[in-house]
Amino acid sequence: MKMKRFILSVFPRRIVRHFRRLLILDTLPKTGLNREVPAGLSQKLQSVAASNKDSLLQQYGSGQQGLSQTQVTQLREQFGLNEVEHDKPLPWWTHLWLSYRNPFNLLLTLLAIISFLTDDMTATVIIATMVALSTWLRFVQEARANKAADKLKAMVSNTATVIRQQQQQEETTSSQTPLSLGSMALQQEVPIRELVPGDIIALSAGDMVPADCRLLSTKDLFVAQAAMTGESMPVEKYDHLTNALTLNPLELSNIVFMGTNVVSGTARAIVLSTGDRTYFGELAQRVTATDRAPTSFQIGVNKVSWLLIRFMLVMVPLVLFINGFTKGDWVEALLFALSVAVGLTPEMLPMVATATLAKGAVTMSRKKVIVKRLDAIQNFGAMDVLCTDKTGTLTQDKIVLERHLDVNGNPCEYTLQLAYLNSYYQSGLKNLLDVAVLEHGQTVQAEDTRMAYQKVDEIPFDFERRRMTVVVQTPDDAHLLITKGAVEEILAVCTNIRHNGVTTALDEQTLWNIRQTCADLNEEGMRVVAVATKTTREWQDTYSRIDEKDMVLEGYLAFLDPPKDSAVQAIRALTEHGITVKVLTGDNELVAEKVCHDVGLQFNAEDILCGSVIERLDDAQLSRLVEKTTVFARLTPSHKARIVRLLKENGHVVGFMGDGINDAAALRTADIGISVDTGVDIAKEAADIIMLEKSLMVLEEGVREGRRTFSNLLKYIKMTASSNFGNVFSVLVASAFIPFLPMLPIHLLIQNLLYDTSQAAIPFDNVDEELLKKPQHWKPAEIGRFMIFFGPISSIFDILTFAMMWFVFAANTPENQSLFQSGWFVVGLLTQTLIVHMIRTPKIPFIQSRAAVPLLTMTAVIMAVGIWLPMGPLASYLKLQALPPLYFVFLPLILLGYMLLTQALKGIYIRRYGW
Repeated sequence: MKMKRFILSVFPRRIVRHFRRLLILDTLPKTGLNREVPAGLSQKLQSVAASNKDSLLQQYGSGQQGLSQTQVTQLREQFGLNEVEHDKPLPWWTHLWLSYRNPFNLLLTLLAIISFLTDDMTATVIIATMVALSTWLRFVQEARANKAADKLKAMVSNTATVIRQQQQQEETTSSQTPLSLGSMALQQEVPIRELVPGDIIALSAGDMVPADCRLLSTKDLFVAQAAMTGESMPVEKYDHLTNALTLNPLELSNIVFMGTNVVSGTARAIVLSTGDRTYFGELAQRVTATDRAPTSFQIGVNKVSWLLIRFMLVMVPLVLFINGFTKGDWVEALLFALSVAVGLTPEMLPMVATATLAKGAVTMSRKKVIVKRLDAIQNFGAMDVLCTDKTGTLTQDKIVLERHLDVNGNPCEYTLQLAYLNSYYQSGLKNLLDVAVLEHGQTVQAEDTRMAYQKVDEIPFDFERRRMTVVVQTPDDAHLLITKGAVEEILAVCTNIRHNGVTTALDEQTLWNIRQTCADLNEEGMRVVAVATKTTREWQDTYSRIDEKDMVLEGYLAFLDPPKDSAVQAIRALTEHGITVKVLTGDNELVAEKVCHDVGLQFNAEDILCGSVIERLDDAQLSRLVEKTTVFARLTPSHKARIVRLLKENGHVVGFMGDGINDAAALRTADIGISVDTGVDIAKEAADIIMLEKSLMVLEEGVREGRRTFSNLLKYIKMTASSNFGNVFSVLVASAFIPFLPMLPIHLLIQNLLYDTSQAAIPFDNVDEELLKKPQHWKPAEIGRFMIFFGPISSIFDILTFAMMWFVFAANTPENQSLFQSGWFVVGLLTQTLIVHMIRTPKIPFIQSRAAVPLLTMTAVIMAVGIWLPMGPLASYLKLQALPPLYFVFLPLILLGYMLLTQALKGIYIRRYGW
């Protein structure tokens, strides 16, 4: 499940369809899919893995200094871009067809054909106009949404570190074999899609493997390749073939595959295959395409749509038979029944949904929030638990080296010099601690010390050891291992300490003193990192983690990450909006407690849950604890993902905010993964939302916009459902007792067209502040209850209108039916239009809550058009007639009564069911 979310966010939609079964690894045994590597590719990988490095470079026309720009251009023309079945923009005619092809438009088209066959050209034109308008609006809005989404996605690019020959050296042969980067080579960042076979790339922790590659050199390289093999743990890769008898290419120790990611270590590799020629690309052509599973948002919309369609399938036959038997004209009854069907179909729902989501995404982009998937906005608004890391989110994204101390806690310049060498010479990801060491070291001339040392090797950081080592050659020709990392992990490899130049054994009392010193620093809100060394005169070309033993503890570094000024305000704002904030950090519990209290999180110190405790709990026990625990400390990546998973299983909509390698699993597991544009590639690819500022205040603004977007969509669905139900109920009553049709099919069509046009402004409507204070959850079952409760209200006033036209204006014979129909046409359209304002808010409309100007304008225009049609020159053409002046005396009373009754019943509904 974790890797599924990762891959779903990385690859284009078409790839998702191809790989859905492949990616959900736990269901693979049931699908019967063949996961074997294609024979041709398997043979190629076996051959490449066994090849000599020099001959392989020569085969690909490359070298340790990479390809020339001329070679890159030629190879790109030959192999194309490094993309797996890239989604190409649809031709406009295909997009137009897809915009038209929905059940509602098909129903309208059927009605138009029947109208045309019965020589009702007016109805045919009106229906065709409705279909054209609905299709065109959806076509235009989706085109704009796709264009906006492409622009937003373009802001979040992923690159690979590639080694290529400098421009002026293009004519040089590429047969150089030294392992070091020559003076003629240039290391640069290029978009992943621009890689070509033969490129030499550098990999480090946090990188995605951008293509199928053969490793040329490695340093403690661990790769997560669960998407390919189902292995839950990262596997170590080497620059040589460890088992020549390996038959499964996926187990080749010196081959890495597109789509996997580097967990720790560094490597240099040559690109073997790109795009569709990779392992992933080969399978894309062999697996049956399957659609991506619908989101909860899509499921909700579909349920509502089919609820209305099923309702139509019941009500339309009733209208047909009642009118057929009572009027005797079955053709007219059929047309009227089909018109009622049109009135029941939410034909504007796809357009309104797309427009609302697209507007939300564009608005959020202005708030420095990039939405990679439009449907993610719904989860943004529904989120009720936010899990976040600590550094850079609750605290300033700038760590300051506050103190550099010896083992007794006294200031020590030597500790700083050692730390500076370690941070300067490491080639992996330089985290905030390293940056702080380098910045502080430059102020105290620690860089002068570096000039006396030369780097020999390094042992990169990983999340299992939680330390990293640099090996340097000292001025007296010894090799010095300098290790920096978490205190407990450093102590685990130390047997001695050094104080005032004297080395002594690390005994129990000294160990207790060290831990007490670190605890005191932690209680001051500082993060403590230990520094240890080991000197050897037995030189080695390479060093590994097994050499991290029998070390000497030199001292500590104390870092301060002060809380952000806005953190307290942000936590309060999120809480007010119904979001529970939980902190998931790899830091120790003392630092976490201090910072979390400073930013206003309320919790008891004894309730902090540490990773060591989580390891001993089963899912049932941890599931109960995650509900009441606010701060989780000393967590591994798997701990974070497990906590997020259990919160989801408890019924929460969970967001996770992180930007590091150790956050990727949790980002994939969460309902909505949130990262920042400065995060590592794997975190950005796993996320659904990317923020351009790592700030909870920005996140709070995004949550509000997500809720505003969802609220506006819900308005349309409630209005459509209740209005349609009321109309059909009125039609049934009128059909049973009136000797003529209460409204002609063309009247129903025009009324529906005008009403739907007024709905086009809903995405731009305001939302009451109270509705933004709580998470918005999709509850399709409530739509039916809302429809049944509010729908008959309009029917009451429709029946009053029938009585008024029958008794007051004597429109009670077939000869006077056009007057009757005109009277109900106006009342029906005006009440339908007003329901927008009555249901858009739980407050008193126009007084306590006012709609946005676009919606008010559309309402006024449509109401004016509705009154003008029977009174203007088109009346006879539309089989309407002018209404008497007395009608307009009763009309405001009917509308006012309708609004008052709706508001009164709205209060009852809110008290009973909420809003």
